[in-house]
Amino acid sequence: MATRGRGAAAAALLMAVSAALPPARGFSVPLQRPDDCGAEHYFDSSRLACAPCGAHQRQSSGGSFCECEPGYRMVSTNGGFSVTCEKCPENMSGVTQDGWNCITCPKGLTSKGNCKCPNNEILVERSVDGVLLDEALCIRCNGSEPSFSASDAPGSRCVRCEKTFIQVSKSCDCNSPNILTGGLCFLAHEGLPPKGVAAVRFAQLGITLASAWFLKNLQSSAFACWLYSNLTACQALGNMCVMNMNSLSSSSTDACGLFQYIFVNTARVGVIHSIPYWRHNLPWLYYGDQPGLASQVLEKNHFPTTFTFKGADADVKLKFIAASFDAAGNFLKWQSLEGGLLQLCPDTQTKLNAAYVFGTTYQQNCKISVSKILLDFANPVFYDLFLEYNGGNGQQHLWAVPVLNLNLQYNEKFVNQGSNFNNWLLTRRFFLVDALSGKENDLGKSPRVIRIASKITISIRLVSHTQRGTIYPPLITVGYTDVLIQNPETQSVMVSFAVSYEMNQREAQIQTDIALGVLGGLAVLWSLLKTAGWKRRTGSSIIDLQTVFKFLLFYAGDLANVFFIITVGTGIYWLVFFKAQQFVSVLLPLPSQEEDFVTYIACAFSLKALQFLHLLVSQLAIDIFFIDWERPKGKVLKAVEGEGVTKSAAAPVSIWRTYFIANEWNEIQTVRKINPLFQVLAVLFFLEVVGFSNLALMDASSSLTRSSESYVAPWSRILRFGVSAALWVAIAILQIIFFAVIYERFVEDKISQFVDLCCVSNISVFLLSHNCFGHYIHGRSVHGHADTNMEEMNMNLKREAKRGPARLLDSSANTFEQSTRAYNAMNKFLSSFIDHVHKEMDYIVKDKLLLERILGMEFMEPIEKSIFYNDEGHSFTDVLYYGNETTLLIFDILFFSVVDLASQSFVLAAILTYLQQEIFRFIRTTLGQKNLASKTLVDQRFLI
Repeated sequence: MATRGRGAAAAALLMAVSAALPPARGFSVPLQRPDDCGAEHYFDSSRLACAPCGAHQRQSSGGSFCECEPGYRMVSTNGGFSVTCEKCPENMSGVTQDGWNCITCPKGLTSKGNCKCPNNEILVERSVDGVLLDEALCIRCNGSEPSFSASDAPGSRCVRCEKTFIQVSKSCDCNSPNILTGGLCFLAHEGLPPKGVAAVRFAQLGITLASAWFLKNLQSSAFACWLYSNLTACQALGNMCVMNMNSLSSSSTDACGLFQYIFVNTARVGVIHSIPYWRHNLPWLYYGDQPGLASQVLEKNHFPTTFTFKGADADVKLKFIAASFDAAGNFLKWQSLEGGLLQLCPDTQTKLNAAYVFGTTYQQNCKISVSKILLDFANPVFYDLFLEYNGGNGQQHLWAVPVLNLNLQYNEKFVNQGSNFNNWLLTRRFFLVDALSGKENDLGKSPRVIRIASKITISIRLVSHTQRGTIYPPLITVGYTDVLIQNPETQSVMVSFAVSYEMNQREAQIQTDIALGVLGGLAVLWSLLKTAGWKRRTGSSIIDLQTVFKFLLFYAGDLANVFFIITVGTGIYWLVFFKAQQFVSVLLPLPSQEEDFVTYIACAFSLKALQFLHLLVSQLAIDIFFIDWERPKGKVLKAVEGEGVTKSAAAPVSIWRTYFIANEWNEIQTVRKINPLFQVLAVLFFLEVVGFSNLALMDASSSLTRSSESYVAPWSRILRFGVSAALWVAIAILQIIFFAVIYERFVEDKISQFVDLCCVSNISVFLLSHNCFGHYIHGRSVHGHADTNMEEMNMNLKREAKRGPARLLDSSANTFEQSTRAYNAMNKFLSSFIDHVHKEMDYIVKDKLLLERILGMEFMEPIEKSIFYNDEGHSFTDVLYYGNETTLLIFDILFFSVVDLASQSFVLAAILTYLQQEIFRFIRTTLGQKNLASKTLVDQRFLI
């Protein structure tokens, strides 16, 4: 019973809770922020909404609770959410610092109603034992020797004054003519650095701001660095120079001008680590301003270690390490770049660390809100970057990494753009976000302008002709974006971080140009031979405009083959030598260096498309006729229509054999040596399923599988083309071998079957691809009989047309008769020609020379007799798809590659390639069928 009772109670409670649940829209709450609450409300964090303050109360500075108004003291509070205030008496109008008591303030009140004291005096509200005084005291600190004390920043106690005051004035006062700046006191005398310009220029926005940070610290940092070699002051001055984009101008006394003044005048103090640009006590900001120095820094010396793709971890990873400083010049710590120190875009640890795997091209892009940047980078951090390596004796060494600042300002001699090292001014220090120098008047307020490192690229360059993975010193390129703060919540900035690998591609380009020139010259000669052969086959000896046009068409196809050979060879070369190397000897071309390669592919596709269309038009214009060798077998009695009598006539010869041959020819017009659908699917299978597409990534890995958690490098267009073209060619070759060796031998050979069918059907095929050249399939045989002849078939069609469907009725009444007479006349003439009846048009039969077969042309010109060449290789397939497989295959490969390079999608490329194959096959079949019907005089209605 007790159990049942508890169950009933629980059920009742559940029903009560369920009844209390609001509808779905009841879970919506208004969005309110502390800034929306106003002066008389506070932000209630428990309700996430604004709540009113009580009587005589106002919002606190943080906005999260209420406080008493000036002249009122707290009577009770529970943490600021419920405050009771009471007005102070007239004679005790001030409120103590803690807000609980009223007190008399002899020297005035602050805006908050508290007592205030003059400079160098501290406020005392209680006695030593904690008893509250009726009247607050302002006690002056003893600034004379030996105390040298002054009030601290809050004004609550006396502390020893800053040492520069003591050194200069022997007191805590910095009176004229001494110079007070940045909280420091300096003795006025000749030799001080000039007065600095506390302005920061934001060139992208076209504005110059008087920076509160510079106003407070620029001059004092310069004086302290110059007079006392103060380490933090020198670092702070260098940081302000970096914030001013390393501006170098002989006429400016900005932060960089003051730094240069000190640098030039401290040559006597010596250098650090024998580096002439790194002075004692000063940060290393520049590599020097001598013209051409950048090329020496980047190319004179090699990095003293080697890298591999397949070795131990120590030889594969780039160990970048940075010395970090805050804006005031304090050293923070050594920091490794692993973990995403310089990568503003969030990502997994594994993917962030992939940036420093040697040989992996890394690219990271994202858009970051300005509000997040202000939250995460309120204080700038400055970095001096090094690359760590093993010195060989167990001692770790650091190699300084130069910085190329793309926003270098006020420099007459250097332009940090382009690829000419001689125009560059290399620097050392950089930052990610500067939200400090853009603050005007008050350092406690939000900045008006922030500066963000929106583009960071670490460039690794391979030494030319190296076989052991030797590189030049790395270079980090930094580009900044100036952002005018308007609405941080809606503003955003696109940032990128990249690690690129490059080598001098000039030698490869020269070799490519040589190959292009040599093969292009050979293509001209080959095209001239083709044109000469074409002229002979057309029976023309005049070089006219048609000849020139034909030469250009031949040259387009041959030049397309040249571009194709070069691009395929280039793609496979980079694929094999880059992915298979252990010690690094080659690096992939950068995307900007791939433009010529992409241009070659585009040229190859355009020219090959022109050749393909030329081929298509040529095949659709051939002349073809079927010679029926069948002769009548005896005579038959035949009724004469309309006369009512019968006459003796030759027995009819079957026309069905001709129709059958015509249909078979129609079917083999688009037969290829490969299966196009299988070709496309097989290529796509190996690329996307097996994983060959991963070989096109710009990293050193040759694995076909990648983890979903690992970083995926950008695609290399050269490798994409190399992988896909190699698969296309390899699968096509395997298909050709399979069809030639197995399928056509043991299953079905449509070409040989057609020739055999001609022999069995006693029908020869006469093909003319040119005016004076063609192909002849000799199908004369003693076998075969006919059911009816063409004339009777046409008569039957006439009878059927009177009572049959309209599609059998031709528009001309005499079409059948004309076709029949023309067919019989042409059949009789060609038969007699083959039988050597016409002595004035006789021919001879001979074998082609080997060179004639190779060049695809004939050396002998038929003068008295025509020449028939023996051919056991089915050369008539030149007028079919079957005999032009190379052209079709190259066109398919180039079409696939162009679509892929444009879309970066193998799937889309495969789909569109198959669609174009089907479209052109349909065009070739449809128009070829019309040409067949027109030239053979076979009614198109019998072609199925």
